[in-house]
Amino acid sequence: MNPVRKLFYRLYRLYSGLRYWALRRFTKPGLAMLGALMTVGVAGVDLDLSASYQAFILLLCLMLVAVCFAGSFRARFTANRLLPALGTVGSPFSYRIVLRNLSTRTQSGLTLLENLADPRPSYKDWRAAQRAEEKRVRSFRVSPGRRANRFKLATVRQAEVPAAAPNQETEVRVELTPLRRGVLRFDGITLARPDPLGLFRAFVTIPLPQAALILPNRYPLPPIALPGTMKYQEGGVALAASVGQSDEFVALRDYRNGDPLRHIHWRSWAKAGKPVVKEFEDEFFVRHALVLDTFTDHQHSEVFEEAVSVAASFVCTVQTQESLLDLLFVGPQSYCFTAGRGLAREDQMLEILASVRACPDRSFQALEHLVLSHVGALSGCICVFLEWDEERRGFIDKLCRLGMPVLVLVIVEPGGDPSPDPGPLRDAPHRFHVLQIGRIEEGLANLT
Repeated sequence: MNPVRKLFYRLYRLYSGLRYWALRRFTKPGLAMLGALMTVGVAGVDLDLSASYQAFILLLCLMLVAVCFAGSFRARFTANRLLPALGTVGSPFSYRIVLRNLSTRTQSGLTLLENLADPRPSYKDWRAAQRAEEKRVRSFRVSPGRRANRFKLATVRQAEVPAAAPNQETEVRVELTPLRRGVLRFDGITLARPDPLGLFRAFVTIPLPQAALILPNRYPLPPIALPGTMKYQEGGVALAASVGQSDEFVALRDYRNGDPLRHIHWRSWAKAGKPVVKEFEDEFFVRHALVLDTFTDHQHSEVFEEAVSVAASFVCTVQTQESLLDLLFVGPQSYCFTAGRGLAREDQMLEILASVRACPDRSFQALEHLVLSHVGALSGCICVFLEWDEERRGFIDKLCRLGMPVLVLVIVEPGGDPSPDPGPLRDAPHRFHVLQIGRIEEGLANLT
């Protein structure tokens, strides 16, 4: 581990921690006074040439008085957070916190602050982000409107707390905007009261651990006629519900050794006095694969996050009642989740996508092997790629040679090549699309 980089990482953690503490502890006038205190402190270094040290002493005394007053704040509260189970990246939602004042005096003039889990990354994630930033600078690619702090979990508005009489409850409504998908963890809440000068805030912290699952952002998709025809699905009755193109129940017949017990027709058995079972025909229906590329070194890269959002958009849009949709991706191991026809629901697939992580330790061949092992039952593939290199072109070429209809979506950073060589899809350009970050919704609107 490079000691210089390790030092910079520690400085980053120290700076971000001090900044977080200062923004919460000081009011806006307090931050202005803190800035003035630092300015006059630098200007008044030489006492013979400047009288600004007098202003420095005055400002310092005011700040010390404010901090001392903060120590006199004493209050006891209990809290109950009524938090929704799910949220969506970029979509604000509000919830209620019920506070009970356990002290013997009325508490007023309080502000409620949420304490989220520490968003600062591990050294590995921080270093991956630095490498991605260096690569972007070298290639002169700058993301418009990119967040200054890519690791920030959410923005939470400070909420004013109504006056609470002794042993009485009061309700506070909090508004939160998630910035990252996944599990959003809350450690507790803090009640803040400014000192009489309005510069520094005293804190009372109430532990209140809780969590909400934040789903990925989704984009609207136009009506898409996905390619593919119905195929035989082995064990169709176990997979399918009672809807769709299925001739499930054919007739009744006598029981044979090996017939599943769930196929027994109990009424007929009661009438005939011997076991009778229901006979079924094979199942044929449409089954598409949604293939998500997870192979990147950067856990929080914009390209990867947008790829997850695009996959989530297809999960929400593709009609799965009359068909099956397989979500295929590779993490610590290979995963295949199936929705439609009585299996997993749309919201369950979104919850899976909310927790998908990048896979820096395995090769793309793991995903290729996973898809090819399912290709016999698939009607078509929707592939969401993080880049368009030789490995991915070769994979699509294999699918095309097997006669598998495909739709390929490649996510690129701003400034990336908007029209690379489609390779094996050169004769079907309507099945190959490049989606540029910042214009994802526009690109998806052109799908047919």
